[in-house]
Amino acid sequence: LKHGGITCRAKVELDWIDSEELTEKNLDQQLHNVDGILVPGGFGNRGTEGMILAAQYARVHKIPYLGICLGMQMAVVEYARHMCGWADAHSSELSQSTTHPVIDLMPDQRGVTAKGGTMRLGAYPCHITGEDTFAYRAYGQEEISERHRHRYEFNNDYRQALTQAGLVLSGLSPDGRLVEMVELPNHPWFVGVQFHPEFKSRPNRPHPLFHGFIEAALSHAEE
Repeated sequence: LKHGGITCRAKVELDWIDSEELTEKNLDQQLHNVDGILVPGGFGNRGTEGMILAAQYARVHKIPYLGICLGMQMAVVEYARHMCGWADAHSSELSQSTTHPVIDLMPDQRGVTAKGGTMRLGAYPCHITGEDTFAYRAYGQEEISERHRHRYEFNNDYRQALTQAGLVLSGLSPDGRLVEMVELPNHPWFVGVQFHPEFKSRPNRPHPLFHGFIEAALSHAEE
């Protein structure tokens, strides 16, 4: 985030919020003064309901949002719950009882018991799907490569329903099989990515998504 501030000639003020303590009752009090919301990566279900609330608040109140890995997955869960009407939508990593596992293991991963064998690690190519997306405006090109460290993926069984409800899949693997980036078109800036942009960001070469996110936050601050 500080790298994004450098390239935007702005000082970024960080407000750390414990998502375990975020509730519907204190949500507005915690977030109404922020100019951008970032939900980072992680593992396990600790604090995930608070992350979902944060993604919902950013979507509804038009606050720039960047979700990284788990932050992207929780944004998809939030969208599935409130825009598709699937109240129990979740990641199968976090809920074994969900009837709508919008985040799930890929079919070829089920049955692999060695944890290292199920993780997607390292650099993978990604194709940005349209020039009218936040993703393309950030990168300025269609073919990119980003680094990963995760196990669960966007469940393709729900791809059609989620896109019909308005979710844009702005980044895909070259074969179109894996969803790498999602975003909301009718929003100042709302992007979720399955990869980790922080792995490639440097102070003198900020990652394009951090630049775009901070730029959008600055616009929000001015408004």
